[in-house]
Amino acid sequence: MAKLVGALAMSHTPFCYMPPENWNPIRATRALRPDVPMDDMDACRDKFNRIQKAFDVLRAKMKELRPDVVIIIGDDQMECFDFKNFPSFALYVGDDFEGFVSSPAALAHDAFESVGVTPPPEAADLIKDAGPPRRATLKGAPTLGGNLLAGLIKRGFDPAFSMEMSNPSFGLGHAFMRPSETLTDMTIPVLPVLTNCYFAPQITGIRSYQMGKAIREAIEEYSGNERVVVVGSGGLWHTPARKDAYLDENFDRAELDFMAKGDAEGMARYFDEYHIPAGDLSQAVQPKGKASTGMPVLGGPQGGTREIANWIAAAAAAGKPATVVDYVPVYASPIGCGFAYWDGF
Repeated sequence: MAKLVGALAMSHTPFCYMPPENWNPIRATRALRPDVPMDDMDACRDKFNRIQKAFDVLRAKMKELRPDVVIIIGDDQMECFDFKNFPSFALYVGDDFEGFVSSPAALAHDAFESVGVTPPPEAADLIKDAGPPRRATLKGAPTLGGNLLAGLIKRGFDPAFSMEMSNPSFGLGHAFMRPSETLTDMTIPVLPVLTNCYFAPQITGIRSYQMGKAIREAIEEYSGNERVVVVGSGGLWHTPARKDAYLDENFDRAELDFMAKGDAEGMARYFDEYHIPAGDLSQAVQPKGKASTGMPVLGGPQGGTREIANWIAAAAAAGKPATVVDYVPVYASPIGCGFAYWDGF
């Protein structure tokens, strides 16, 4: 029988990968709320080093767990789907897939481009060397993917599926490529589970919790002998490129506390019970447009913070207390970078 042998969760912001010397120049282009703290260069370097050490811990844990397949639960940000058809949950069950991998230069370039500003002189030397994006091909896990799909349908889920990349010129997004390049040697088969965290009405925390439990049950029902690791990709609190963006560290730490206690359902309910504070422009619901549906928004935080739903699913699949490796508040973004794992199955 297949076996879930571990789970990991990690943030995938570009700030985890680009030199800390570029953090504050990027911050200078963003419309942050005035009360967001300012880190000097020593603090930025220290936080960058903590992130790299956290990655080292997760890489070592992945190697120790020796997975045959890695299931990555991550959000699609119109890399594969668009408003012609945008599923809440989908599985990629093809033989292989492609996507762009990270480089410090390309990530810095993208960070400036996302807010539509010209890079300041402090970042020019790095960005001029960005070069063309680099693509990589990863093995899929079609057999496990098909069985997982059937197992989820048996348990009341109706996810979409793709046997081929729906947008081959781009491939799968950074929610899948960055964990693959960060945590593995890029040879382990990957089964992507795509979620809708950005476009209203998005998935809820409690539905993500239910999905995570169903994934665990479907893995253990499958007759294969694969060792499986689940990865929750994204988060924590962030509202990229939004006016008056800030970092709610208390929200992040509360969610991490639920994880550390092994209470994935409590984590989900806390997420869903959150209400946007009056006047919070960083989470303001957007009218219909190219990147917004204009449809009703369910409870819970908005923006990139909803990627915590992917962590909730991983925590539910694990079904036990997590080891929180580190929580690093990066004020230049601003984003709460988190790193955690579950083992001892």
